[in-house]
Amino acid sequence: MQRNEIAPFLESTFTGVPDDFPFDYTRGKVRDIFDLGSRLLICTTDRISAFDVVLSTIPFKGEVLNRLSNYWFERTSDIVPNHIDEEISARSVVVRKCEVLPVEVVVRGYLTGSAWRDYREGKRVSGIELPKGMRFNERFTKPLLTPSTKAERGYHDEPIASEEIVTRGIVEASLWKKVEDTALSLYKRGCELAGEHGLILVDTKYEFGVLDGELLLVDEIHTPDSSRFWFADAYDELFKAGEKQREIDKEYLRQWLIEHGYMGKGTPPEIPDEVRAEVAWRYIQAYELISGESFKTTGNTAEAETELIRSYLA
Repeated sequence: MQRNEIAPFLESTFTGVPDDFPFDYTRGKVRDIFDLGSRLLICTTDRISAFDVVLSTIPFKGEVLNRLSNYWFERTSDIVPNHIDEEISARSVVVRKCEVLPVEVVVRGYLTGSAWRDYREGKRVSGIELPKGMRFNERFTKPLLTPSTKAERGYHDEPIASEEIVTRGIVEASLWKKVEDTALSLYKRGCELAGEHGLILVDTKYEFGVLDGELLLVDEIHTPDSSRFWFADAYDELFKAGEKQREIDKEYLRQWLIEHGYMGKGTPPEIPDEVRAEVAWRYIQAYELISGESFKTTGNTAEAETELIRSYLA
């Protein structure tokens, strides 16, 4: 898909099933979730959030996230099984229901984003004391695992030290050790495969669940919503110059919001169409660079996707 093909879709995004939809569901920041008993139907919408607040919609975003997650689920199933049970459409899947751990597991390979902001202010990063004198976007000697608590919608996730997760009884010690090892293995695999396509997987978020005593990877994996990607060929030169990296991720939108005085508090600015189109283009680029395939939308309208979900649930 070409950049100039995006504009006609700006007004036809899928915001989710209508409020009067005749089936019960839970509306998350990005996904609509239907409880099927032992399974869940999850529809990834085009809603976009930043700083834990839903702000607007981005054309094709739901398709990109769902298809890219499925791409990664297939390529990491030898490390840890995942929750995928059945694909319904380009944006909707049925998954096995499990007990989701109340912790988001963030793995960071570079000092950037919120970690850089905390470091610059002299704070620890999820309880980790980093060496003095590190530079913006510097690569860590080894990846850092920096968890955060999962907040209810409308509230912000809070960083937490790994040791505190165990001492507070949030996750049992042996299970948390398995989570840590699995997350680091997933990040290593992500770095290897991204590197084959000229990208750096900078940092990423994982979520895990437990079903019948088995650890499962859930939610999404290595998407522009959960991860930060840079272009590998530009890293060294830009790092030495102390400049921002060339990036393919949602950080573009975060930075636009910060420049317009918004970091999650107060009333967010209205996001203009040119910014929405640029974000959509970055999502599409991420899909094409990571998967090696051209992105072609299935063309499902909001009405068609809603009817497909309705038919499945009937």
